[in-house]
Amino acid sequence: MLKTLFIKNYALIEELNVEFERGLNIITGETGAGKSIIIDALSLILGERADTDAVRKGADKAIAEGLFQVSGNQKLKSFLTQNEIEFSDELILRREVSIKGQSRSFINDTPTTTATLKEVGDMLVDLHGQHEHQSLLRTETHIDLLDDYGNLDGLVKEFANAYSKAHELLSRLKNLKAKEQQLMERRSLYEFQIKEIDAVNPHAGEESELENELRILENAERLFSATERLYQILYESDNAVHDQIILARNELENLAAIDTSFEEPKKEANSAAAIVDELAKFIQQYNSKIEFNPARLEEIRDRLGNITLLKKKYGGSLETVIQHREKIGHEFELANNFHIEISSLQKQIDVERKVASEIAQRLSSKRHEVAKKANKAVIKVLAELGIPNGEFETNITTSAASNKEDAIIKSGKEWLDSTSKGMDFIEFYISTNIGEDPKPLVKVASGGEISRIMLAMKMILAKSDRLPLLIFDEIDVGVSGRIAQAVGQSLKKLSQFHQVIAITHLPQIAGFADIHFVVEKTGDKQRAVTTIRKLDIEARVEEVAKLMSGEEVTKSGLESARELMGIK
Repeated sequence: MLKTLFIKNYALIEELNVEFERGLNIITGETGAGKSIIIDALSLILGERADTDAVRKGADKAIAEGLFQVSGNQKLKSFLTQNEIEFSDELILRREVSIKGQSRSFINDTPTTTATLKEVGDMLVDLHGQHEHQSLLRTETHIDLLDDYGNLDGLVKEFANAYSKAHELLSRLKNLKAKEQQLMERRSLYEFQIKEIDAVNPHAGEESELENELRILENAERLFSATERLYQILYESDNAVHDQIILARNELENLAAIDTSFEEPKKEANSAAAIVDELAKFIQQYNSKIEFNPARLEEIRDRLGNITLLKKKYGGSLETVIQHREKIGHEFELANNFHIEISSLQKQIDVERKVASEIAQRLSSKRHEVAKKANKAVIKVLAELGIPNGEFETNITTSAASNKEDAIIKSGKEWLDSTSKGMDFIEFYISTNIGEDPKPLVKVASGGEISRIMLAMKMILAKSDRLPLLIFDEIDVGVSGRIAQAVGQSLKKLSQFHQVIAITHLPQIAGFADIHFVVEKTGDKQRAVTTIRKLDIEARVEEVAKLMSGEEVTKSGLESARELMGIK
């Protein structure tokens, strides 16, 4: 739901802030007052093309900003999350267009692309009139409209899951086959490299272990003489540290017998003697284990040399050598068992294709049933909306797959093209004049007709359609009297399920408003300004009376307006 629309320095609008409400929001005003300018500004935040000529004279940039209530819109939440944009119950879409031709887009104050803004707009608004932002004029949406009407979401999701599984397996098979020639060409190279690495058979962390052992062996003599000298200093020489500490401890014991304040130093002397004992013991043991082993020294040097050669050839570190061995080992095994892998994958694909094909045929059958009902319902509503000789057809087709290897769906003996929505390609056809064959809706409908056609579609899809806001700009083109009354009634019914904003010149439509705005153009000869104001009940009656009889409103005109609006 659109809560507020803020526009600044756009065409005739200097600054405007509109607070829309739930239900049917009607906008009226004299021709040229700027009603469509408001819709044009709104289309900016829906990602439509920006025109620098629309920036108000004297301003650096035009701004359009919409605040939407979007709580519960899971599709939108998922999309924003994927695009790393924070989601909240209120969504702000903002567009800035400078006179230099630059356009900036924001979603919740996060800079974004116009394309992303448009995708978000497609989830929030259907705008009908002389605008591009109309779902009926995008053929790809027709299948969704039909599925919504038939409540086929569950079956569509079931197929999408099966399609995804089959598609993933086909991609894996395609990638595997693409690697076949490469694997065969490299098989001999991989075999040589595996033998070369396995001949050394290095393990993780081995290099640092060997380098540490090498340092010890290369310095064996120095270690031996140093530890022997240390042992002499600590324990065996005439003035050994151990003996001196013992003497000091004994003296402290004598002193402690005289003065108890020497008790703590005496204990520390005992601790020191124990530490020296442990240190001397460790050094003696280390000294006894020192090995003079030229053969082992040469063995380590050779092995480190072999590891260095492997590092130079396979990545610069022992870890990359080991990773390379694992990789080529897998590739070599795959090359040796390639046909087994292919066969296994193909069997899985056959199973998933069969599952997807069965679901696709059930889904297609349901769509044909739903299409018949939808066609009749749309034709009936079109007649009520002033297109009495209208014909409406839902064209459901399939096409043969150009590449059977990539195909997922099989019907009988024929492989068919498909998407994640099934094997059906759906397009609405229409004829609005008697004697004419139905043709693609996107090619033959005029602006006014497309709005009434969409209104007819929305009437039969009202409860299932997920777009929360519908905007009708040209819906009253070419209609009057009884048909206008029917259009107004349809908009009113539609507003029970959607927020509706409609621009109209007809009192029969304006009389159904829940909220009524009037657009006015004010200013002097130098500068015109478009403003908008919300009408209270009395002002609404007067505005409807003006639409009925012109600028001069009479008492009888007011009474007629009240009667039309159902107000006593």
